[in-house]
Amino acid sequence: MFKPLSIFLGWRYVRSRHGNGFSAFISASSTIGIALGVTVLIVVLSAMNGFERELSQKLLSIVPHVELVSVNEPIKDWPNSVKHVEAEQSVIAAAPVIKMTGMLQHGLQLKAVAVRGIDANLELRVSSISDYIIAGEWQGLESTENNNTIVIGSGVAKKLSVGVGDKIQLLLPPPQSGNNINQAFSAPITRHVQVVGIFKFGGTIDDTLAYVPISQASDVMGYQANETQALRLKVNDVFDAAKIARSVAYNFDHYVYINNWMRTEGHLYNDIQLVRMVMFIVLVLVIGVASFNIVSTLIMAVNEKQGDIAILKTMGASSQTIMFAFIVQGLVNGVVGSLLGALCGVYFALNLTDIISSIEQFFGVTFLSGDVYFIDYLPSVLNHSDVYATVVTALLMSFIATLYPAWRATKIEPAQVLGQQ
Repeated sequence: MFKPLSIFLGWRYVRSRHGNGFSAFISASSTIGIALGVTVLIVVLSAMNGFERELSQKLLSIVPHVELVSVNEPIKDWPNSVKHVEAEQSVIAAAPVIKMTGMLQHGLQLKAVAVRGIDANLELRVSSISDYIIAGEWQGLESTENNNTIVIGSGVAKKLSVGVGDKIQLLLPPPQSGNNINQAFSAPITRHVQVVGIFKFGGTIDDTLAYVPISQASDVMGYQANETQALRLKVNDVFDAAKIARSVAYNFDHYVYINNWMRTEGHLYNDIQLVRMVMFIVLVLVIGVASFNIVSTLIMAVNEKQGDIAILKTMGASSQTIMFAFIVQGLVNGVVGSLLGALCGVYFALNLTDIISSIEQFFGVTFLSGDVYFIDYLPSVLNHSDVYATVVTALLMSFIATLYPAWRATKIEPAQVLGQQ
């Protein structure tokens, strides 16, 4: 089957096809369709890879990978607990945190926030929030002279119309203990805090998050020294965080709830995977439609070459030789379209961020708003495996499209065709 004669005949038929205008048009349209489908598929997969990278490297740089939250009693002697947790091979670092929900007030303005009581130094081991400080400084939280300090998001600062150095009022619900109904309706705990830093990360985090020293949070919650509500963990594999969390909690000597980032931000990851799967299916179907234009091209070629096929058969050419000759003719479209699409796809994927940025500047539009999403640009990461998978898929569909017309060519009867000449 794999004889030079078949390749020679297939290539001759490809070259002679350009003489027929309609056949050449159908052939060119299939090649362009395959190239376009391959290009778009590579670009879309690269964009999904980019979003996945930004999710793991940026968003999860301040969102805790794993949290071990105490169920009843606070975690005692958290410095030793941190050392114990960090001894786990899959844990990079750990830090204490006390989580509260409260209100910030400045003048007549009120803003609900999620308050995190943290150790300013240890927090930097599990979070890169200090990289996003745009005013003031993160280390203001560790001041020994003034315990009543706070770092807030830019959205909160804008809502309250405050800046670094301003004093605002922090309202927190009293800690619950037992089933005391009267305590549930008691007055909130009030603290006057000074803004020492403002961060701008992007998305809703800027509008909902605030940090205070852990000593201040412990005082509000009624904790003793070195007691904390939870431990935040940074792990070496964010996509295996659930398994790591269970393993660490199993070896932890305290009754805790197990949380990981998939519970809070997992919808973003699931959306990325869903879009990747849907777009892959849709664009593979586009490639399939373009590939099956090869069927029309080859059927017309078989009809035009009936006399040649009959002569080849009378000269002793086997059915396999004839079949492979037309497979070669059809595969030329698939090979050219796949390679052309791969080259264009790789180029656009490598320059996608700059291309989209240029389009935004030219038309004065913004595709991704930093106030809504955690990034304000379209990321792109090209994986060689995506290129290989896309090209192989296109070639395989092109090959399948050639089988039926090539098989039809072997069924031509020489006596019947030559008798009509």
